Amino acid sequence: MADTNYDVIIIGTGAGGGTLAKVLAASGKKILILERGSFLPKEKANWNTPQISKDGYRTQEIWYDKQGKPIHPATHYNVGGNTKFYGSALFRLRDRDFETIVHHDGISPEWALKYPDFAPYYHRAEQMYEVHGKRGLDLTEPQENSDYPFPPVTHEPYIQEINDKLKNKGLHPFYLPLGLKLNSKKSSCIRCNTCDGFPCLVDGKADSDINGVRPAIANNNVTLITQAKVLKLHTNPSGTEVSKVEVDILGKRHYFSANIVVVSCGAINSAILLLKSANDKHPNGLANSSDLVGRNYMAHKFGVVVALSSKKNNTIFQKTIGLNDFYWGEKDFNYPMGSIQLLGNISEERIAFDAPFFIPRFIAKTITKHIIGWLLITEDLPNYDNRVRVHQDKIFLEYTHNNNVPFRRLMQRWVRVLKSTNTHTDLHDFSLYSCQTSTIKEVAHQCGTCRFGEDAKTSVLDINCRTHDVNNLYVVDGSFFPSSAAVNPTLTIIANAIRVGEHILDRLK
Repeated sequence: MADTNYDVIIIGTGAGGGTLAKVLAASGKKILILERGSFLPKEKANWNTPQISKDGYRTQEIWYDKQGKPIHPATHYNVGGNTKFYGSALFRLRDRDFETIVHHDGISPEWALKYPDFAPYYHRAEQMYEVHGKRGLDLTEPQENSDYPFPPVTHEPYIQEINDKLKNKGLHPFYLPLGLKLNSKKSSCIRCNTCDGFPCLVDGKADSDINGVRPAIANNNVTLITQAKVLKLHTNPSGTEVSKVEVDILGKRHYFSANIVVVSCGAINSAILLLKSANDKHPNGLANSSDLVGRNYMAHKFGVVVALSSKKNNTIFQKTIGLNDFYWGEKDFNYPMGSIQLLGNISEERIAFDAPFFIPRFIAKTITKHIIGWLLITEDLPNYDNRVRVHQDKIFLEYTHNNNVPFRRLMQRWVRVLKSTNTHTDLHDFSLYSCQTSTIKEVAHQCGTCRFGEDAKTSVLDINCRTHDVNNLYVVDGSFFPSSAAVNPTLTIIANAIRVGEHILDRLK
């Protein structure tokens, strides 16, 4: 490699790193982006449901749980990270999410910064990621004078009927805030049924590759190296600054240096990199004087309610409804319960994969035309013992579930709501409901492993996401969350990357 010295090195290209790269690119500063994966190939397999259902494009790494049992994580190493596969739901945290919240199982801690500190960056994030939505319908949304940058993604007839039934029950469904390229007649998005969980073959999804990395590397001062796995961060003799970044590029070792180094590998791998970078000055891991690197891991409690109905569902793009009526609880339960949103279409391959072996494939194909899936999210509380650690080069994800009572209550409550909306007028009409919960391998909403704060004893990062212990080292991804709230974290990661980017630009002047 001819160039080894840079103003800024960004490690990772997900929601944090990809966004940060775009924010810094126009500065003219010399920037290096290191990505362990490659650009996803554009191929028919992008929309091949059997391949995606069978872990297509996911890492083949094996992690381990606290009992030492193997985990096959549902995560991706490629330019754009997990945003290439996300469902593009881009929520702001609720304003109360930044305060101390009492939950059934414990406390969701106060953030060092509050909603007004993030509000202008949420606004910019929604513009950068082309968010469609409509304000004033979600009971819990923060007050905002301006509407979304683009109008909502409209409901197809079957979904509109569900929306109307929910409203007739006194509930408050709203258009999901979605980052899609539906902005003109020349828009990329074609409202297909392979969006949620799939990479987009036509670049119609606002992900951190298309909306962050590609615009950044269009600048001559920005260099992207793919298939570049960072192995370790080395410090100067005093341990106060990162002096070298050690990288494996196609089997060969390379070393790079920069005035500022940003780790944006996702909450799990960012913590792992810091732990692997231990040295004499940082014996427990780089920037880990607090012993909090890797701890307080959160990933949300996910549940899926699948409704099977005799009525045929011909919807192509169905991920358009959200509902937060139970976010803060309900009349006889004064604890937060969580959020509800429609899932994308559930394929016959997924049904066949989850069904008993004796269910014929043609039945799975028939069922897929009569079901609709709902994603339920309950806040995952920070716990010191829920952690990511590394031992003998193996990644361990040690996790114990919490907040189970409100999670089960939300699922049961939602099934009752769905049953109440069924007005069967024909003897042959019927509806059935199935509930499933996520497992430890579901890490798409990972956060919390390097929390930010003002006290170096109780946080890894300061309020600008610079590590307390190492002057030129930042972490910009979901690691900084002190709590997980109960909505998708991506927009907050993006907004924070914009915020930290401004700080870094000031520092580089």
